[in-house]
Amino acid sequence: MSTDGALARLIRSAADHRPASEAEVCDLCAAPVPEDHPHLYDTGQGEVRCACRPCSLLFPGEPGRSGPGGGDVRFRLIPTRRVRLAKVDTATLGVPVGLVFFVPRADGSVTAEGPSPAGAMRWEVDAAAWQRAAADCPPLAGLAPDVEALLVNTVHGLDHHWIVPVDDCFRMLAVVRREWRGLSGGGRMWPAVERFFEELTERP
Repeated sequence: MSTDGALARLIRSAADHRPASEAEVCDLCAAPVPEDHPHLYDTGQGEVRCACRPCSLLFPGEPGRSGPGGGDVRFRLIPTRRVRLAKVDTATLGVPVGLVFFVPRADGSVTAEGPSPAGAMRWEVDAAAWQRAAADCPPLAGLAPDVEALLVNTVHGLDHHWIVPVDDCFRMLAVVRREWRGLSGGGRMWPAVERFFEELTERP
């Protein structure tokens, strides 16, 4: 998944000093969009696109289904639900970091992505290991491919396990990229990440 375009927009939107000339617009029709606007996942480019409300209604939220307006299935509406989970044993998934998100794909594969001093790192998750994790935590089996993720933060003894839309994961990466200093993240980054998780709220 390429996140550069989405990350650039999210980093700008997170900055208090963003000039008015950089106000966000719909990536499909160029109409202005409010801060709280829908996002689409572009399956062709592997990127997140901003969308106005009318454009978002054209596209389905699941692979293989047409939107009510017959929209191009290349675009998938990113859902908004968030669910906090009990602890998920992610150590069995073979990813050696505590701040990471896991995304099941439409082709049956699962990818994991997390921050590092060199930027975002990505791993392929063993399919059998993911199936065992889903058997132990049934909500994982219901993740919408490409557009929902398991977001985890176990750094510094924390215990955050969430089902979130993938744009939340990009927002987390934007916070890390904005605050990271040195090799370990510095004194600002980890408190900022902790605040990000504290501000997550469940929603249907």
